[in-house]
Amino acid sequence: MTNFDEAIAFAVKAHSGMYRKRESTPYILHPFEVATIVGTITSDEEVLAAAILHDTVEDTDATIEQIREQFGERVALLVAFETEDKRPEMPPEESWKIRKSESLQMLRNAEDPGVRILWLADKLSNMRSFYRGWRIIGNKIWESFHQKDPAEQAWYYRTIDELTDELRNTSVWQEYHQYVSTIFKGID
Repeated sequence: MTNFDEAIAFAVKAHSGMYRKRESTPYILHPFEVATIVGTITSDEEVLAAAILHDTVEDTDATIEQIREQFGERVALLVAFETEDKRPEMPPEESWKIRKSESLQMLRNAEDPGVRILWLADKLSNMRSFYRGWRIIGNKIWESFHQKDPAEQAWYYRTIDELTDELRNTSVWQEYHQYVSTIFKGID
């Protein structure tokens, strides 16, 4: 079994019984989609493994230490770059801007190109989901998020667009950029 195969088994077990927000699909489909997107940019098995594992530490009982022990230092670092400090002591609505600002700073400081690939793939998967909902209910979609202000959402996703600009020649960045331009058109 390869590192990637082991990552799939680990993520399936970790996300078992979870469902995607606003959708009735099993959560594990999101990491699979992220890995599929990553696979259009790179065949680096560590980045692919991190794609499958990217939400395990943030959204399940899995720890960075477990990821490091089972998948190695680089996979653990890639996953750590995708993991927010959710600040359970604060309401998510209050911690949103802090969490997103810290995450963007981590993305700015990342030296491993795998970090930007992983971030872009994750956010493209999110934008595809947003777009499906947005096409049906428009800007009312933001009412289902912790951050309900579309201008704040626009700030976050446009900043990611800028910080992943080095990937602009990929179809992944171009698709992401198109969603951001469409969904946030006229929102400042």
